[in-house]
Amino acid sequence: MSDLPSTGHRPEYPPGFRARRGLNWGFIGLLYTSFYMCRYNLSLANKSISGEFGFSKADMGTIITTALLAYAFGQIINGLLTDKLGGKKAMLIGAAGTVTMNLLFGVASFWGLLWLFVLIRGIDGYMQAFGAPGMVKVNAAWFSHTERGRFAGIFGFMINLGRFGIFTLGPALLSGFLFLGMIRVPPLHWRWLFWIPACIATVAAICMAIFVKDTPEEAQFPAVNPDENLGANEVRASIWEVFQTIASNPVIWIIAFAYACTGSVRQGVDQWFPRFMQEVHHVDYQSTQFQWLGFLIPFVASAGSLISGYVSDTLFKGRRAPVAAALYFLETIIILSAAQFHSVNAAIFFLVLISFTANATHSILGTAAAMDIGGARMAGFASGVIDSFQYFGGSLAGYFLGMLLDKSWGYFFYFMAPFGVVGGCLMLTILGRVSLKKSAH
Repeated sequence: MSDLPSTGHRPEYPPGFRARRGLNWGFIGLLYTSFYMCRYNLSLANKSISGEFGFSKADMGTIITTALLAYAFGQIINGLLTDKLGGKKAMLIGAAGTVTMNLLFGVASFWGLLWLFVLIRGIDGYMQAFGAPGMVKVNAAWFSHTERGRFAGIFGFMINLGRFGIFTLGPALLSGFLFLGMIRVPPLHWRWLFWIPACIATVAAICMAIFVKDTPEEAQFPAVNPDENLGANEVRASIWEVFQTIASNPVIWIIAFAYACTGSVRQGVDQWFPRFMQEVHHVDYQSTQFQWLGFLIPFVASAGSLISGYVSDTLFKGRRAPVAAALYFLETIIILSAAQFHSVNAAIFFLVLISFTANATHSILGTAAAMDIGGARMAGFASGVIDSFQYFGGSLAGYFLGMLLDKSWGYFFYFMAPFGVVGGCLMLTILGRVSLKKSAH
């Protein structure tokens, strides 16, 4: 089977390829969307769990930190496993795990033991860590280098679709709703925030298992990146080969430490903004303000992902660092400005802007750069290493930030500000690099 011809920077695809790739990506994206519904449900249940069992913010932060650290270590371990197993199988393993753990987290509400919540959420964090490396690995085989920034933007959109889904579904479950406009469903216990998303993830996993192929060759199309892989059988690499190649690349580590800064800000907002709005601004989940915030945060996060990916692909010819550096420094200015204003409308405005910048760097560094560095053979581990640092950084927004918030919500924005500065400075060191293996020499 011949390789795809190229015209300039844009490959010419055979008839039917784009439609088949769209089908593939659609079901992968839906499964990953459901992963996020099974992840951000905790932020909505945070205050309810605290109130029911008398947990402090630091206690809730312990649950958050455990899940994020388990996810971080899982990204490294599962990234290696994904390059051996293949992306589709890895995602299905992760789906089975997160469905099981979300069901159990709801069941654990009948006992209300902190250690049990911590244990279940920790296992869930590890199982969800099969998702991103699996998704990135499959799509590295289906997207050419000059399309990967835009793919990263689409990836960001699917993440934020999951956030939008849970921030819409969750308040409805907690407050009651009309099913099909006819049947009145009364307010449900917070445990349903874990059971319903688990059911959605189950359906998405079944569809993904049926329709997704790991590579174009498996769907009877030629390879998209013949310089990165020679065929369907070449997409899998040995664990030692992957580890040695990726771990010795200095660009990986610069991006990884910058990504830790992204994680601290992103998780600081995502894990705590519902409770921040409840306790500081007395906004309930059914209010117009929260509905707008629940819509705007994922919306602008998606816009940031799409715009940053497109700009890095086109204006900067695949260089991710200049765009990321600008975003980090802009983020710092926004965060410091947010700390100076105290109205509910100002809180909404600045939380939305912070989400824009954090998710823009999230998509182009964790997704596009990982595919650039790893290629189709090693994208799983490249993604795993980089993404793990986002969650090592993000873990600070669990117990540590929770402990500060037990003292005062005044620490909320100041906690995030230094990370934008550090991330921007790290990106300045690699401004001229296209993050491919060959450019790291």
